[in-house]
Amino acid sequence: IIFSLTCSDLFCVGMVHIENDVKLDFKDVLIRPKRSTLRSRAQVDLNRTFTFKHSGMQWTGVPVMVANMDTTGTFEMAKVLSAHGMFTCIHKHYTVEDWKVFLEANPQCISNISVSAGTSDSDFGKLLQVCALKVPVDCNGCSSAAGSGEPTLASVRWVCLDVANGYSEHFVEFVRKVRQALPHVTILAGNVVTGEMTEELILSGADLVKVGIGPGSVCTTRKQTGVGYPQLSAVIECADAAHGLGGCIVSDGGVTCPGDFAKAFGAGADFVMAGGVFSGHDESSGEMFERGGKKFKLFYGMSSATAMQKHSGGLAEYRSSEGKTVEVPYRGPVESTVLDIAGGLRSACTYVGASKLKEMSRRTTFVRVTQQLNEVFAPLLELAPAPRARGEPGTPRCLSQIGGASGGEREWISG
Repeated sequence: IIFSLTCSDLFCVGMVHIENDVKLDFKDVLIRPKRSTLRSRAQVDLNRTFTFKHSGMQWTGVPVMVANMDTTGTFEMAKVLSAHGMFTCIHKHYTVEDWKVFLEANPQCISNISVSAGTSDSDFGKLLQVCALKVPVDCNGCSSAAGSGEPTLASVRWVCLDVANGYSEHFVEFVRKVRQALPHVTILAGNVVTGEMTEELILSGADLVKVGIGPGSVCTTRKQTGVGYPQLSAVIECADAAHGLGGCIVSDGGVTCPGDFAKAFGAGADFVMAGGVFSGHDESSGEMFERGGKKFKLFYGMSSATAMQKHSGGLAEYRSSEGKTVEVPYRGPVESTVLDIAGGLRSACTYVGASKLKEMSRRTTFVRVTQQLNEVFAPLLELAPAPRARGEPGTPRCLSQIGGASGGEREWISG
């Protein structure tokens, strides 16, 4: 039996709307190379300088962010990434005292970290307390005791307001509340995937909007709810909306390799955030364990049953888990991954003739493809660089097949 449904039928029904435009993900495109005058990857400058719309703060660094998950957004991670000019969104489960100890010992990180919060009253109270902490730093960003510059007091100037559903009116009101209480801080808020909500959050006080619903490696929101948006198209559309108002966006999730970072920047993202890419390292939290002579670390989504059990005492009856738990092969110090990402970005810039990362979006043309990689060899034989000292070539090591902690379906987590 064939049913024919016309546009007028849809209008009369009043319940169904389908957008027929094709929406794309990172896997659906490649970047077309262009003529370049660059002679070496070393000529590429990955640093960018932003002056944010509401806070007025100026920031310079490499706009790569570690997600505020409790397995990746750690103080240990921040120390390493800050040394490379990259950014870490610290997870919200550290205490105020933890923050005080860290800031006093590592004042050089203060410009490359954010404090994270949900929308509860306790989150708001802790947010105010952390932002009130001040540590002495000199003009070189060191502790006043270590530096020779004139000491001054500095506090955390970045706030990450993070909820799964950024479309809630309650969340918009919370962004306004934080902006009113902390007018000097730079606010990241999300997550959303459409231009109109990006504009709403920026007009409500956000300096940067986090873009992404469901693309993360341990997120199951799309599976559980059917809700989401292909990440590349979301970045393109939200970047256009944000830049028209003088705001910025953070592409959050969906990156699996350095090439996806390049695609996100090419699509217009100002910052790119990742979680799974930074999991399994020494600086990632979680106990190390062995199975079959190989070392692993747990990595899980922050809406997973594992996270709910750890931080909320279990999964509430009215909700389902929207994250999964996987065992990630131990990958050593995160330094190797940081250098791999930076090296991939520099190489991508040389392919399109961009001497600065800032030029990437203007120089990028995407081509739609049906295949990304030549996969004639199975993932079992894929080689990844082993941990290396800065400037040293990586030593290949073999990736292994792993499974979820609950013994579910087997999954591949690349090194």
